[in-house]
Amino acid sequence: MIKNAQIHFNLQGTPVADHFDDVYFSNDDGLAESHYVFFQQNNIAQRLQNHDRDFFSIAETGFGTGLNFLNTWLQFKAHIAHRQHDNNKVQNQYDKSVNRLHFISFEKYPITKSDLTQALKAWPQLAHLSEQLLANYPITLAGCHRLEFENGAIVLDLYFGDVQTSINTMSYPACGVVDAWYLDGFAPSKNPDMWQSSVFNSMVDISRSNATLATFTAAGFVRRGLIEAGFSIQKAKGFGRKREMLIGQLTQANQAHSAAPYFANDTATLNRVAVIGGGIASSSLLYSLAKRGIHTHHFCQDDALAMGASHNVQGAVYPHLQAKNSPHSEFFAHSFLYAKRLYKQLLAQGFSFDHSWCGVLQHAVKTPLAQRHENLDKKQLWPEELMHAVSAQQGDELAGISTGYPGVFFPLGGWINPPQLVNALFQAAKAITINTQPLNSEFNCNIEQLEKTDEGWMLTANINQKSKTFGPFSDVIVCAGEHSDQFNQTEKLPIVGVRGQVSHIKASEESKKLKTVLCHKGYFTPHYQGHHCMGATFEKNSKSRQVTEQDNQTNHKQLLSFYQNTAFAPSLGHITSAKAAVRCTFIDHLPMAGQWADQNDYMQAFANLRLGKRYQYNALQKPQQGLHILTGFGARGFCSAPLSAEHLIAHLNNEPRPFSERVSQAIHPARFIVRDLIRNKI
Repeated sequence: MIKNAQIHFNLQGTPVADHFDDVYFSNDDGLAESHYVFFQQNNIAQRLQNHDRDFFSIAETGFGTGLNFLNTWLQFKAHIAHRQHDNNKVQNQYDKSVNRLHFISFEKYPITKSDLTQALKAWPQLAHLSEQLLANYPITLAGCHRLEFENGAIVLDLYFGDVQTSINTMSYPACGVVDAWYLDGFAPSKNPDMWQSSVFNSMVDISRSNATLATFTAAGFVRRGLIEAGFSIQKAKGFGRKREMLIGQLTQANQAHSAAPYFANDTATLNRVAVIGGGIASSSLLYSLAKRGIHTHHFCQDDALAMGASHNVQGAVYPHLQAKNSPHSEFFAHSFLYAKRLYKQLLAQGFSFDHSWCGVLQHAVKTPLAQRHENLDKKQLWPEELMHAVSAQQGDELAGISTGYPGVFFPLGGWINPPQLVNALFQAAKAITINTQPLNSEFNCNIEQLEKTDEGWMLTANINQKSKTFGPFSDVIVCAGEHSDQFNQTEKLPIVGVRGQVSHIKASEESKKLKTVLCHKGYFTPHYQGHHCMGATFEKNSKSRQVTEQDNQTNHKQLLSFYQNTAFAPSLGHITSAKAAVRCTFIDHLPMAGQWADQNDYMQAFANLRLGKRYQYNALQKPQQGLHILTGFGARGFCSAPLSAEHLIAHLNNEPRPFSERVSQAIHPARFIVRDLIRNKI
């Protein structure tokens, strides 16, 4: 569990860490010191104007009050404003100018939100940025929290946990991801763990060639450790009364990378991307691509979005957590928190969708569930803000009705209207592309064939019984749910189709008292438009979308079997309508996000895995290079698709990635092939 920092404020109003007995920033002028030591000494203002990528990446040891991040954000806004002001000049002078800022920061003991609010009052000139940071400040969950501002132009990856441990968990390419380092832990004499050679070596692992660093300290063992790690180091004039500080540069990246060869995703030049699908996965992808200004062409076989598994009237949004710190739990916890921040930002930007963040109450309706909840509570892996156990009395108070069941409560969860949310995300993507590369969409367009040519990927479509070809595209991303296996290239995609039907039942005066989403074996939502959503059935290996009366009765009987002794369940009215869809899943209940893995190619390249050898591999031939998969979200797409889309595009674009390496491998499209090779099954 992550522990918050214990702090107090000294007579000057400066926050002081009790554990380290050190200030978070200078008593004299912390903002001026931050600007001089980190922003100026890394020469960032000039580098933003001439860089080899359209984004610039900074990493920081010690987030503290976020002062360095906020100042860098402020300076980046000035950079963008200056470029826009000078748009009458020759446009080519800005060809290498940076459009996006990516800031990575590590914090072992995060400040509480209330303490952070007080600390940032010292900088009224940063208030317009501080308010946004505070509105998105994450709960104390270990791992990477991706926070986005300015329509994705500013990205903060805030890692809660020890810096060494955090870097060791990261997913990163051989070329590195960091352009500049802010070494800003507490003084080396008071916090020696952050100034070790192992940390410096890990910094090199994720740094790009010519990455720079700056730090307020000039301690000899710090200088020697950085030199031994590979940085060239020199002294510079310190800030204010400090005589010296250190600056440095890494001449050459060391080519370290986080993934085994069979789990490495290709990087790409995303010039023109085709996205196939019409649900939450495709809208999430379109939004991620739009934020980066990447020209995208979207293809949907239906006449509108969210006509497949995303078409229900109400969908519950909450994470699926286990009683262990597994890749599965990490994936869902961070995906849920990212999705929640994204949805709140959409609403703040004026996009609308019906919703209620009323919390989700998971009842222990059977002994196995009760045991699972007890185990979850006993392990205490998850912050209370994310999930906590409740007694029957506490649960009934939260729900507003009497059920008699204990359970676990997800206070940040709730329900959304899926079609409205998918459309809101789609409209947000289109709004971003007004001033960048266009987003084109084709509806009633069934893609029948994918073909890789020397020029790129070509797509053959059936539109109103007429064939039309689109392309070429540098990359194709298939996120078509249960239809993702319809192409020759993807026919071996091991999709498990699970048909589900949700019934809409009339609310009663008693049932209208329900204040939270209820989960039992299925789920039951608070009333909306005079009805509750009740469901859902599970029918494996079926792709039928036909609504049946039998499934309506199954849903009703299941609800009554658990709640027959309550006041609300027997009082419900008639079932007036229903919706059926096919959930696209895989056998491990995780999605796929990454480069399509050709089984024959893997069998030839990694044949030694059959012999128990993890070496002497052949190179992958990658016959389908540029073809990617994003699908398999089952019933949890609105919880997990947005961050999965971000991870995929970040991976392809050589950007810092939001998922850890173990999560990246857990959702890699090659995972089943690798497993079967190791087990000698193929």
